[in-house]
Amino acid sequence: MILWLHGAFGVGKSSVAAELHRRRPELVPYDPELVGYLLRRSLPVPTGDFQDLAEWRELVVATGAVLDDAGRRLVLAPMTLLQEQYAGEVFAGLAARGVEVRHVLLDVADDELSRRIRTDAAEPGARSWRLERVPAYEAARPWLVSAADLVVDTTARTVEQVADEVSGALPAAR
Repeated sequence: MILWLHGAFGVGKSSVAAELHRRRPELVPYDPELVGYLLRRSLPVPTGDFQDLAEWRELVVATGAVLDDAGRRLVLAPMTLLQEQYAGEVFAGLAARGVEVRHVLLDVADDELSRRIRTDAAEPGARSWRLERVPAYEAARPWLVSAADLVVDTTARTVEQVADEVSGALPAAR
């Protein structure tokens, strides 16, 4: 199974994923963004966004299926997909390979999201890029909420509190 942590850029997906992995080391971390970095070195990306490449979506599915290992592993993927069509392709592709996906949306109030992005000391170079994408997240929010198996409002919660709730979407340790 893949636990797909979705949400705005800067919402805290990576922090929650790290906390979940700390608690459950058997979780297999999977960052689909790394697939994009690999492709960017080999293929032209005319739009600048590797998610626009069909090859990226295909490789995200293939890599996720390999990491899932026919359901024998729990995979943790923190990744934002704001294009509904792309998310549909990835999730349908994983389902076609027999991979169960639990889609968890980490949501946050707009003012808190902006505050988090502006005060992020871990990746200060990403601030302007993330802030530019807030409107795209706001536009995608309705379909993200309806598609999610679980929506967690992170606005007034710590990473640990969010991880507590997200843990409920995972099966018990094996």
